[in-house]
Amino acid sequence: MVQNSTGNLIDHFSKVQDFRVNRTKRHKLLDILVIAVCAIICGADDWNAIEEFGKAKQEWFKGFLELPNDIPSHDTFNRVFAFLSPDIFCECFTNWVKDIIKILPGQVIPIDGKTIRRSHDKRSNKGAIHMVSAWAAENKMVLGQVKTNEKSNEITAIPELLRILNISGCIVTIDAMGCQTKIASQIIDQGGDYVFGLKGNQGKLHEEVENFFVESGGQDLESVDYFEQEEKSHGRVVMRRYWTAAALGAISQVSKWKGLSTIAMVETESERNGKLSHDYRFYIGSIDNDASLFAKTIRTHWEIENELHWVLDVAFREDESRMRAGYAAENFAVLRHFALNLLKQEKTTKVGIKNKRLKAGWDNDYLGNILNVQQI
Repeated sequence: MVQNSTGNLIDHFSKVQDFRVNRTKRHKLLDILVIAVCAIICGADDWNAIEEFGKAKQEWFKGFLELPNDIPSHDTFNRVFAFLSPDIFCECFTNWVKDIIKILPGQVIPIDGKTIRRSHDKRSNKGAIHMVSAWAAENKMVLGQVKTNEKSNEITAIPELLRILNISGCIVTIDAMGCQTKIASQIIDQGGDYVFGLKGNQGKLHEEVENFFVESGGQDLESVDYFEQEEKSHGRVVMRRYWTAAALGAISQVSKWKGLSTIAMVETESERNGKLSHDYRFYIGSIDNDASLFAKTIRTHWEIENELHWVLDVAFREDESRMRAGYAAENFAVLRHFALNLLKQEKTTKVGIKNKRLKAGWDNDYLGNILNVQQI
C-alpha cells in the first residue's frame, strides 16, 4: 500500500474544485489528475497512452487512490481536461510550487514564451497555444505559466504571470518583447529588479543605448564597468565582453522607466575555422552597475530555453502534441510542467529527464519517490 506524505502533490490535487455534475461522475477528479501526471512522468504523450498506463499500474494506484470504477477511459481524460478551468489548474500548480521550493533573494527568474506548434486547428480557426512561463534558475523548476490570449501577445500575459509570483529580491529577465515601462514598474512595485533586452521595438531607447556604447566610446568613461568570459568547445572559441554603465543621462526618457539604474551591452566574438563574427546586444536594468552580475544574469536567462523549452520539445515531444479540444492543450502543458518539476526535484538518479521517465515507468518505488509517496 502507498501513503502520501503531507504537503505533496496529491494534497494539492485534492483541493481542485470538481466542476462536474454529480450524477455524471464515475471517477474521482483526484484520481484522474494523479493518473494523468504519473503517466506523463513515465512517458505518456496522449490520452490513449494515459489510459493504458493507468490499466498497467492499476494495482499500484489502488494503494492510494479510490478508483471506484477502475481506470477512466481515454475519452474521460480528454473530456475532463477539455473542460477543467485552466485558471484553477494553474493556480493549483502555483500553490504547489510555492509549497515545495523557497525562492531566495538574488535569484534570476527568466520569463519567456513558447508556442505548442501543432495545437492549432484550422477547421475551427483556432490558433496554436502560446504559453508564457517563469523559470526559477537556481531551483531548476517552472514557477508558473499563463497562456496568451489568441488576439494578444506576451505583453498582456507577462503582467498576469508576474501577479501570481513572489519575485521580491529577485532579478526578472525578459527579452525585447517584454521591454515595457508598465512591466518594469510592476516588477519594481513587487519588490524585484529587472533586466530587459532591447531591439527595434524600442527604437529610440535601443538607439540611445547603442550610441552610448558603440558610437560615443562609452567604454572609456569612468562610469563603465567591464567583464569578459572566454569559452572553447568543439573547435569554436567564443569571447563575450560585457559593459554596464550608470550613464542615465544618455537616455532621454529615463523618467518613464521605474527603477532604471543601468544600461548595458554584450559583444559576442566567435571564431571558428579562422573566421570571426561579432554580435552586439543591448539591455537596460534596475540592477547595480556591475558587469559581472550583469553577465551572470544574462547567461542565466538562457536557461529557460535550454532547461525548459528544449527539454519539453526533446524529452516530452511537446511540439508534436495535437490536442485541440477545449482547454485540453493548455491543461496538458501544465501537466508537463508538473511532471518536469517532479523529475527535476528527484535527485537520487543521476541521469537525464528522458531516462528518468523510463525508470519511473519501470520502477514503482522510484515513481513513488518522485510523487512523494511511500510504501507501507
